[in-house]
This record gives sequence, structure tokens and C-alpha cells, in this order.
Amino acid sequence: MSTLITIAEEQRQPLLLDPSPDGNEEEIAASSSSNGPDAPKLTLDDSNQRLLSLDVFRGLTVALMILVDDAGGAFPSINHAPWFGVTIADFVMPFFLFCVGVSISLVFKKSSSKTLATKKVILRTIKLFLLGLFLQGGYFHGRDNLTYGVDVVKIRWLGVLQRISIGYLLASISEIWLVYNVVVDCPTAFVRKYHVQWIVAALLLSFYMCLLYGLYVPNWEFQAPSLNLSTNGSHTQIVHCGVRGSLEPPCNAVGYIDQYFLGEQHLYQRPVYRRTKECSVNSPDYGPLPPDSPEWCLAPFDPEGILSSLMAVLTCFVGLHFGHVLLHYKGQMQRALLWSMSSFLLLVSGFGLEMLGIPLSKPLYTLSYMCITAGASGLFLTIIFYIVDVKHFRKPVVLLQWMGMNALIVYALAACDIFPAAVQGFYWRSPENNLVDGMESLLQAMLHSSKWGTLVFVLLQILFWCLVAGFLHMKGIYIKL
Repeated sequence: MSTLITIAEEQRQPLLLDPSPDGNEEEIAASSSSNGPDAPKLTLDDSNQRLLSLDVFRGLTVALMILVDDAGGAFPSINHAPWFGVTIADFVMPFFLFCVGVSISLVFKKSSSKTLATKKVILRTIKLFLLGLFLQGGYFHGRDNLTYGVDVVKIRWLGVLQRISIGYLLASISEIWLVYNVVVDCPTAFVRKYHVQWIVAALLLSFYMCLLYGLYVPNWEFQAPSLNLSTNGSHTQIVHCGVRGSLEPPCNAVGYIDQYFLGEQHLYQRPVYRRTKECSVNSPDYGPLPPDSPEWCLAPFDPEGILSSLMAVLTCFVGLHFGHVLLHYKGQMQRALLWSMSSFLLLVSGFGLEMLGIPLSKPLYTLSYMCITAGASGLFLTIIFYIVDVKHFRKPVVLLQWMGMNALIVYALAACDIFPAAVQGFYWRSPENNLVDGMESLLQAMLHSSKWGTLVFVLLQILFWCLVAGFLHMKGIYIKL
């Protein structure tokens, strides 16, 4: 695995994954004249133009990731819902996956060698997965812990970047091999060109639904940490299930598959259901266990598990569809109209499914959750596209555009707390006396509120990374895999 730094006089499109299969493929490139108010309209046949709204949308996604990770604890209403329901935090992952799908459709619009493109995709998938394993597998212990290192027996195999790598792999392979060579001159030709992709998406959906509602979940056990201070080690705890189709925390097929194939030690050890009323006296935030808490409250659960990641791939397929509309429909308002119709159809479908009994659940990545978050992703992209690429109001969002052009490095350094942890390594006499904690404490004292002080601190942090990304953009530096 290697991370490359590209420096070019003509700026290339620095996608989150930069999934261009080879140097001969067409890309949506940036030009120095494309930022002005009189910039020419986007035409994807012109390699000197780029989809600026996708950069802005990607930058917004990274900014939300930083906001949720660093300020979500102070404001539980914007952080993860304990199990069912959707909050601001639960849109971040679908936004990432949606961006990946749109980017793939633009990059693989013309592939000269399918075999070579496939090899490049597989290599990038491996590098992205390994990067996620390094950043989120447990090696780094977070902003407030100056130690590092992980016992490989307990390394977490799956995470945010690993899920994105899975979505990138399957969406890219489908875009390379499952698209017919059909000239799109009418809606039926559009369907003929891409119908195999949607058949594959339907098969993935059917596989997920069959396992979620049809897999028998037996009783299972795990090693629970001892809560008695006088007792060391752990003890075996049995969770009684013996059901099919349960979507509740202890007995769902998503968690059972991860337990079976990955093992409990390789799962996320602080799952979101520990914030439910059954498992926390401070619900909807983390807290001590209630006196009559069930045995499963201490069990691990991975929100980026195997089965839910397969369902998350469908969000990439939705992004592919939006990219295909962009490629084959040249009218700006026509694109916006088709995107809006697709987005509202997904939103209506999601709320309809919820009313029919399929609840919104980010940990399970249910079908209703996928539809609503993918629809919201498409709607946000449509609005940004209209503002940035149709009306050319670009100055108000230029900071997000810069961040989106170097999303990978900002995500690694900021959202994964690599940079704050490094800065905290320099302190005065005690680890608490460092620049990061000192600035946050100062803002909290100035605003007489720990919550609002934390929020302002995180907003300043986002602004800082926007300016760093802007400096890299001005120097023509883009960091990619």
C-alpha cells in the first residue's frame, strides 16, 4: 500500500478514491478558468471541465464527519440514534458511498482495457482496505490517548474505509463489465445500457433481505468484561435468541453473521445500542448500566459489518445512476429534474417502507434507511449542482470545494484524529496541558458552556482543514491512493 502525492500544473480531479483505471482514461479535470462567474457550462465531453458540485458535496461530507465525531458527544441529538431512527450523523456514511458511485460513473465512462481497469480497481481496493485497517483497526487509540498499538488478536477488521472499499470494488466492477455498448438516444436505450447493473443490485437486495428476515439466530455466547472491581478478567454470557427476522439488538442476523465469521474480538467493542434505555441510565447517551440491564448490553457489535456492508453497496449503485444521468443528458435543468425525481422517489419509498414495518436503522442498514439516505444524498447533490454548476454561485462554497478536492487526507488526519493526537503529544508538564485541549477549554470558558464551546472549537477545526486543503489546491497537490 502506498499513498501518492501528485503535483501537476493542470489540476486533475482528486476523487475520494481517485478511481481512474489508467493514465489514458478520461477524467473530469479542473481548469484554472473554471472557478470564475463566467466559466463555461459543464460538458463532460470536455476534459478541461470538472463537476465542481461533486467536490463541494464531498467536502460537506467530510465536514459533517468531523462535526459528528468531535461534537456529537456534546450534542446527542446530532449523533447516532441508539438503534432505530435517523439523525444527522447517520447520513454521513451514505453521503460518502453516494459520492463514490457518482465518481466511478464519470471515470469509467470510457475504458480502453477492461482487464487493466479491473486490476487497478482491485489494487486500489486493497490499499483502501489496508488504510482503513491501519486507521480504524485499533492501532490508534484516539485523540485523548497518547499510546498506540493493537493486539492482532483483537484488531477490528471492518470500518468506514473498509466499507467504502467494498462499495468501490463492486460498483467499479459492475461499471467496467456489466454495461452494454449501447448508444443512449432515448430512455429505453438508457435502460438497455444499464439494466444488468440493476439486476445485480436487485440480487444483492434480495440476498440481504432473505438473510435479515430468514436466517435463524440461535442462542449465542460472548466473553463479557467483569463489572466487579474485585474480580479480574471476563466471564461467559449467554444471549437467548432462537428466532428469525428479529431486528432488535441481541438477535438480528447482521450481528450474528459478524460474530460467526469475524469473531467477537474483532468487532466494535462500544456499539451504539449501549445508548439504549435498556443499557444506559443516561440514554440516549452512553452511561452506566441500569440495575436490570439485559446480558447483551456488553456484547460487541460492528456497525460496518459484513451483511450491512453488502446492503450499503446499493447506495453506490444509486450514485452510479446519478452519474449516468449526468453523462447522457446534457441539459442542465434536465439533469436537475431527473435527479430530483429520482431523489423524491427514493425518499417516498423509504418512508413508505417504514410505515409498512421496515424501520430505519443505521446499524442494520435497512432498506428504508438506504432509500431515505440515498434520496437525501441525491437531493443535496441536486441543490448543490444547481447552485454551483448551473448558477455558478461558487465563492460561498469554495472552502468546501477545497476540502472535497483533498478529502482523503483531511479524513485521515482530522476525522480519524491523527493530527489532533499528534499535536497533543506536545504538552506542558502534564498531558492535559496541550494546545488542543487548552484551546477547547478556553472557548468553553469564554462561552460559559461546554457544549457550545466544543461546537465552536470543532467549527474552527473544520475551517482550519478547509484552509489547509485550499493551500494544497493552490499548489496543485492532491493526495490519493
